[in-house]
Amino acid sequence: MAFIRNRFSQVENKPHENSLLLLSLGALGIVYGDIGTSPLYALRECFSPEHGLQVLPENILGVLSLIFWTLVLIICVKYMWIVMNADNKGEGGILSLLALVLSHTKSQNRRKVLFGLGLFGAALLFGDGMITPAISVLSAIEGLKIISPVFDLIIVPLTILIIVVLFLFQRMGTGRIGYFFGPIILIWFLVIGALGFSAILEHPAILFAVSPVYALDFFVHHGDLAFFVLGSVFLVVTGGEALYADMGHFGRRPIRWAWFVVALPGLLLNYFGQGALLLKDPAAIENPFYFLAPTWSQIPLVILSTMATVIASQALISGVFSITKQAVQLGLAPRIPVIHTSSREIGQIYIPFVNWLLMIGVVWLVVTFKTSSQLASAYGIAVTATMVITTVLAYEVSRVLWKWKRWHGALVFGFFLLIDLAFFTTNSLKVLHGGWVPLVIGAVIYLLMSTWQKGRQILAQSLRSRSIPWDEFFPMIEKNPPIRVPGYAIYMSSETWGVPVPLLHNLKHNKVLHSKVAVLTIRTKEVPFVPKVSKIKIETLSKDFFLIIADYGFMETPKIKHILEACREQGIPFPMQETTYVLGRETILPTGNHPLPIWREKLFAWMARNAQRPTSFFKIPPNQVIEVGIQVEI
Repeated sequence: MAFIRNRFSQVENKPHENSLLLLSLGALGIVYGDIGTSPLYALRECFSPEHGLQVLPENILGVLSLIFWTLVLIICVKYMWIVMNADNKGEGGILSLLALVLSHTKSQNRRKVLFGLGLFGAALLFGDGMITPAISVLSAIEGLKIISPVFDLIIVPLTILIIVVLFLFQRMGTGRIGYFFGPIILIWFLVIGALGFSAILEHPAILFAVSPVYALDFFVHHGDLAFFVLGSVFLVVTGGEALYADMGHFGRRPIRWAWFVVALPGLLLNYFGQGALLLKDPAAIENPFYFLAPTWSQIPLVILSTMATVIASQALISGVFSITKQAVQLGLAPRIPVIHTSSREIGQIYIPFVNWLLMIGVVWLVVTFKTSSQLASAYGIAVTATMVITTVLAYEVSRVLWKWKRWHGALVFGFFLLIDLAFFTTNSLKVLHGGWVPLVIGAVIYLLMSTWQKGRQILAQSLRSRSIPWDEFFPMIEKNPPIRVPGYAIYMSSETWGVPVPLLHNLKHNKVLHSKVAVLTIRTKEVPFVPKVSKIKIETLSKDFFLIIADYGFMETPKIKHILEACREQGIPFPMQETTYVLGRETILPTGNHPLPIWREKLFAWMARNAQRPTSFFKIPPNQVIEVGIQVEI
């Protein structure tokens, strides 16, 4: 998602008109791909045979009224007007929001509850990232059936081919095609808007659906059936979380401009155009999106739809990469290889393990469900759950950061929580029909992240018990001075409180110390970025003994080279090529004597064994590293 930002970051804060237009165009390509391709299937699914809703004028008007007010209340009011103001130094997204809330919440019990909610919300986004490419590309390729039934047999194979190529392309980086994303999605919105507008001209009465009276009347006359249909109506706002998650890439104003000037008009025109078409020909419910187009334009429309859905899928894939990196930086996931595909833009990354895992999952979904209608049953529950959690966290921000009165926050966010819970409840009815897929994916990711986070806490406590405070260490080595050998050594430690265990092991067994020694602690703060002037702090513990504390934001990647350069600027040189790096290599021995069950301790031990070594993660020259083996019972 950050590939456009590389081009536009220099103009983001400039007020002139050209900058706003460029950033808004970039936002179109990255932010609105997912929600912009919902017209391919959303209205059709509202009249799905499983609902039993007849394609009658009053039902068409009622469903369109629900679609209109869902877009207005959820996207325009909740996200655009309120939630996007809850930024963590310009960054959005559920993990960023969680970090913001935790940094301002003092109650430990409240922190635990909010942390669990935020963690589960982030985990659910992995399920969304798997389903979106499958349903989006499938729905686009299914347009071939409208052209000729002959194409029916190639829809699934062609979809799989496009998806595989998309994932294979990830390793090359997306910067080159990033510049085309905005213009293509702009063309997409213009085309679908024009198709809808032409149909509305034939049946302008469809515009009466903007009245909420039709939505209320729909519920009054259909009762339980209307509640089931609400689950399909929600499909029009899937992708809404992206508006908030990508805020740091473009800023609020360009995202809002792109929505109100291009995306929202295009979507509404197309939805109402589909409704007008159904008033004229109820049989068009088979695929109202493609039946809007003249016969001669259906093949070009399939091609454009495929391009738009690939872009929507790319945004979700990049989003999962970004969430994974944030989880690693926040200590919620083990270190895994992260490849930066741009030398200039830190946010443009590729994570091979996640990429292949996603590809396998998406292909499995396509093979298993076979049609976008079947996948629609699995879609929505993860997004609605995440929206519920976002509302809860945003309420906390209004209380602890914006200083709203409790009744004020409860009134505003309680209203949106009722809407979110209504959508979540109706989507939860889809669990047995495929909705279990994102829930299982989310539960597995949550289990892994919570196990890693808790395991690291237990490991840190165990290592601390083996350490000693600095004020005990220096008298000890003064009493029994070790041999000081020429050279520089840096011991890496997660704690600043005491002496790293590898250093104590080295003294115990080798009885030597380098002439200059530093202990390096790299911490991740609950902010996206840490200013350069505040990043590196150096404390002199004793003569030729230093404590280096490097603070990074959860959007940043620490590198030893940059840390040593900062040390040199502060007058404490540790030459990159002449320094020995001493790291602890812990072997985890599960015992079942801690709060974690023995099976979760074994899971943590397995994750620790397979985590990327610090040498690679922090870009440390491998031939200058000494690893000290430590067996730790947890």
